[in-house]
Amino acid sequence: MSSAAPGATVGPLPRRQMLADDVHEAIKALIMENAIAPGARVSIDGLARQLGVSPTPVREALARLESAELVVKEPLRGYRTTPLLTREQLDDLYQFRLLIEPWAAGRAAEQADDGGRDRLEAEMRSCATPADDTYDSYKALAAHDTRFHVLVAELAGSTQVRRAFERTHCHLHIFRLHYDRGLGEQTLSEHRRITRAILDRDPTAAEAAMRDHLETACYERLRPVSEEAGGPTRVDPQG
Repeated sequence: MSSAAPGATVGPLPRRQMLADDVHEAIKALIMENAIAPGARVSIDGLARQLGVSPTPVREALARLESAELVVKEPLRGYRTTPLLTREQLDDLYQFRLLIEPWAAGRAAEQADDGGRDRLEAEMRSCATPADDTYDSYKALAAHDTRFHVLVAELAGSTQVRRAFERTHCHLHIFRLHYDRGLGEQTLSEHRRITRAILDRDPTAAEAAMRDHLETACYERLRPVSEEAGGPTRVDPQG
């Protein structure tokens, strides 16, 4: 059975021909909002009943969520949601990001052509500060955050850096930690500073702005939340 946060309910999805993407987004929202708690078992049949769909799109959605490391499939036991990042995992993730992303921002300032610069400006115009502290409001910011960092890596001209970043699925796990902390404007302000440096073709400023952004995100915004989450593990691995 899945473990739901107190008072968290999601009714059946609208009675129409459901797309796999709809089911995927609905289950992802349940995980992001902790309606299915970190480390909890996930019932395919229970989710199918809750969402008013057959088990097939639920299985397909869970397979996609496994690739993003939001759930894990255990032999003979079914699916379980992954725990939140521990402090050690968070530090490891950001050490990796600090190795590649400041370099990518500096290279983007040197390499980006007019089309790339236009895309960066358009991306910054695409996202507003979240209206409230709910995942439904913040998921637009999470999507922007991913697009922004992928675009900077792309403008740096490095396919390997872009792919390495995408494989971390880091923004889903980051937003599980802190989307409800009201920090959207701070994130966007830091993105604007990076963007300004890239548009000014200033690689030193772009690299510094990206480094400051990542260090602030890790050590000021996320680390305290990760520590609040309960240390190395949040669930009994046998349970």
